[in-house]
Amino acid sequence: MCLPSRTMDGESEVEEKMSSLTGERGERTPPEYQCSVLCESLQGSVDDKEDCPLMRAVSCSWVSKVYRLPTETDCWMLVKEKMSESPLTFHIPTLLLDNLIKEEKARIKELNDLCDLSPDWDGLRSDIIAHCRQLIGWYEATVSELSRMRASSCFKSSQRKADRHLQFVPTNLHLQRMEVIHDQNNTGECYDVITVGAAANHHMSFKHGGLKRLISKHTESSPLSFSPGEASRARALLASVAQLQPLIFGLSEEVLASSLELSPNRLQQALNRLAYQTEQFVHALKDELVRSTLLAIHTLSLAPSRGHAPIPTRNGTLGNHTSANQEGLPAVVPEYDEEDWDRTWANVAMSFNCLTVMMDRLLGREELTPDLMSSPQQEATSSYVSSYPGGSRQDQLLPLVLTLRECVREASQKAKAAMNVVLLQEALAASHHHAPALTHRRDAVFSQALGVLVCGVALKVYESLDKPEVLLQFHTAGVLVQFEVLLSTYGEEVGMLEDMEVGVSDLSGVAFCVTTATSDHPDHLLPTLRGTRGSLVVELRLPGETFCSLPQELQAGGLIRVCPVLFNIGINQNQSLAERFGDCSLQDRINQENCELLKSYCSTLRDTPSGGGQYIGQLLSSLQSSIGSKKRKNVEVLWSAASVCRRVNGVRVTSCKSAKDRTAMSVTLEQCVLLRDEHTLRHTHFNTALDTMRRSHLSWGQMVACYARPCCSVPRVGPWVGAPALGPQAPGCHLYPVVFLLVTSHLLVLWLIISLLVALDYQ
Repeated sequence: MCLPSRTMDGESEVEEKMSSLTGERGERTPPEYQCSVLCESLQGSVDDKEDCPLMRAVSCSWVSKVYRLPTETDCWMLVKEKMSESPLTFHIPTLLLDNLIKEEKARIKELNDLCDLSPDWDGLRSDIIAHCRQLIGWYEATVSELSRMRASSCFKSSQRKADRHLQFVPTNLHLQRMEVIHDQNNTGECYDVITVGAAANHHMSFKHGGLKRLISKHTESSPLSFSPGEASRARALLASVAQLQPLIFGLSEEVLASSLELSPNRLQQALNRLAYQTEQFVHALKDELVRSTLLAIHTLSLAPSRGHAPIPTRNGTLGNHTSANQEGLPAVVPEYDEEDWDRTWANVAMSFNCLTVMMDRLLGREELTPDLMSSPQQEATSSYVSSYPGGSRQDQLLPLVLTLRECVREASQKAKAAMNVVLLQEALAASHHHAPALTHRRDAVFSQALGVLVCGVALKVYESLDKPEVLLQFHTAGVLVQFEVLLSTYGEEVGMLEDMEVGVSDLSGVAFCVTTATSDHPDHLLPTLRGTRGSLVVELRLPGETFCSLPQELQAGGLIRVCPVLFNIGINQNQSLAERFGDCSLQDRINQENCELLKSYCSTLRDTPSGGGQYIGQLLSSLQSSIGSKKRKNVEVLWSAASVCRRVNGVRVTSCKSAKDRTAMSVTLEQCVLLRDEHTLRHTHFNTALDTMRRSHLSWGQMVACYARPCCSVPRVGPWVGAPALGPQAPGCHLYPVVFLLVTSHLLVLWLIISLLVALDYQ
């Protein structure tokens, strides 16, 4: 077996044969001290599969190291450690910003199209439109700057995490891959993890906390609050009313014109078309959202503390009950009961049936079409029609047609007024109640998290193309994305954690689908975005032949949902201060809530081939007990969550403030634990392997910085750069936190003694 390793220019190759792993003389027992790096490469990979078009769409600039390590069976195993950047670092934020600009422009158009608003609601509309235009200006400037930077770089270093123009770009994003090959069967197994800096808006700082705290301050409780689903229903209802009302008016005119002719068939055909459109109109008006909104508006208008609440007037517009009458007294709020709206749309049905009864009488038929009317209404309609005087057909039909049109007009006005309120409240909530800066911050954090998500899920889907059972699992239960976060709950990192909590939670509204690419060029295989906030769809594009091999459910456009979970354990010296003198409730709450989400996801896998069975249940129980143990720096929480994620084919993400020191320590430890538990790494060589990986990371990062691609103008500092080594090159560095805590505790004791002496002297 040959191990090709390209040099910097990508032309020559270095071959290391497997025979060299077992020694020149064929010995199979490795020396106790031997744990060497076989070969290195600054560009390219030891395998050609990273050079395929699909992988080039999510990764670039691969660097790699190869190790040989002993096993408990007295054999060697080959460990290939690889790292790459991703072109999605700038691609996804640019797509999202373009999408957000279109969404804000569509919202402005939608708000401008609203009619019949009271002065109060019209002023609110003007404020929201101004905020939307402000966001559009910010985002267009950011897109312009990102487009300029994207031409020369696909990486954002940790030194630029607070850059104003890079707020939407994930920090220090890398793809980490460890491939293990045993010399017995030459088969390999890959372990992937995405490393990235915390999804937080460093440019806006954390003086007043992160997103979780800021949103709770700006969110106002109101009875007029609607979900995104209800806002979508409101848009659909407004579209139906806008389409059906002119159709009904036009068909009613056609009925009157046909009544002058002597052809009963044409008159009946016109009436049938009018019946169909009227039935569709009544069906749309029966939506419970209209009724509940009108009732909520009326309830709000009666509240003494809501002096500016709008109420529906008789013509369906929105007025204000505090307006004074001619004598200067407050206007009386009209009475409103819950069945008022039901009577409104029922009047449309009754007026049409009156028209039908009159038509049957004029044509010599006494049948009554009962589609829209009950038996008591039929009797009332018959008596109502009988009261009409004789005359020509048009003279007898004209009053009934006018009545139908008036009922349709009144119902349309009330429905539009109610749905306008729904859309205004939805726009107000989207702007975080007159806080465009907060919307900007949330969009930026979401953009960083989305870039990580697309990179991880795309990589997982591409690796599972030859595993239909895994792809079916993704379609049925979704993809689990586990964020392992190492932020402390002390100082500014509390705000970062609050930012990241909201950003990861917003990923639950993202879905993926698979489409066919026009060609195999990497640019044509890049993902695309469609949708709006809260309902984004990422399209993963595959070559035609690969697409045809997918399960039919995915070929038919089936969505792959996402289940994001976040677990945080602080591990640095600041976390020691937080646990002794601060507050860890934020971390405890996040871990507990996401543990429940993880349990819910695993419960959906019971009926799938990847269910995991009893072992998954044991891991979840261990995770729950670790969270409830209140142990300081309890990293067992992270290990249990990571084990569950790998067992269910999930995406692993490791993050700290900048994705350097703490992330490097976590990744290298996880790699060695996997080698020990899954690949029988010799226990006596565990620390040696760990020290070797960590010791080589610093020199490797320096070489990457020296031989960076000419087109890459941003300094590259990955999680392997500056990783604190636990070997002999850094003696005593692990004592710094201990010394700091000892000095702090002695000063605290001294302060308590002095305070006690002062108190005794005072007495």
